[in-house]
Amino acid sequence: MIALPLVAVVAVVAALRATFERNTARKLPYVNVLNFAIAASIVLLRDHPLSLVAAAAYFVGSTLEANAIASTYAGARNQ
Repeated sequence: MIALPLVAVVAVVAALRATFERNTARKLPYVNVLNFAIAASIVLLRDHPLSLVAAAAYFVGSTLEANAIASTYAGARNQ
């Protein structure tokens, strides 16, 4: 099963890039990739039908959160 190690590598790279990136606008896509990796890990680690529902709920919630942060940052930057 190569999917889980691949997701883990992507998550670690995204976390490192988000940690060391100084520009907030360039940091947000890496945080979003990290959220995708967490949602994928939930599905890959748990062998249960409801794990897909949990991953979808996490994905929707984290996407809404990321969009709210990005729009707030863009609004504050334009003022």
